[in-house]
Order: sequence, then C-alpha cells, then structure tokens
Amino acid sequence: MSVDLATVKRVARLARIAVTPEDAERMTGELNTILGFVEQLGEVDVSGIEPMISVIPMEMKKRADVVTDGEKAADIVANAPATDENFFLVPKVVE
Repeated sequence: MSVDLATVKRVARLARIAVTPEDAERMTGELNTILGFVEQLGEVDVSGIEPMISVIPMEMKKRADVVTDGEKAADIVANAPATDENFFLVPKVVE
C-alpha cells in the first residue's frame, strides 16, 4: 500500500489538521515508511507463538468480583439540598 499526496491532504482534512504543502510532502514519505514496516510485520510467521501481555511472565492481579453498595451513600448525599434515606429529593416537574 502506498500513500500519495492527495491521501495525506484528505486525512489531514478529516482529522482537522492544518498541513502546509511542505509538511504534506514530508508526511507522505513518513507514512509510506510506516506502512512499509507494517507490511513487513504481516510477513512474519507467528503461527506457533502464544499471545502475551508482557515479555516477562507474570500473573495478572485480580480482585474478587462481588457486588457492593460502596458504603458511600451517606457521603454522596451529604451536600445535597434535600435527601430522604440516602436518595436525592427533587422538585416535581410533571403534574
């Protein structure tokens, strides 16, 4: 895949980035270099390699998946102008 000057200008317009003609010329070469590297990565055979999250084997930190109320209801409604049993009270808007 190759990027031309028109594509760089179109992408810059879509991203709402002001690009001068000189910058567009430079970006064309840079984007083609990046895309060339990505194409090289696609040629690498990784069929026998297991996906990993780190180069050092490690166990992910996990916490128990339990539902709690957070025990913060009283703190949350403390500054509300009107509350009732940890619920916000609001004026009636529909009759």
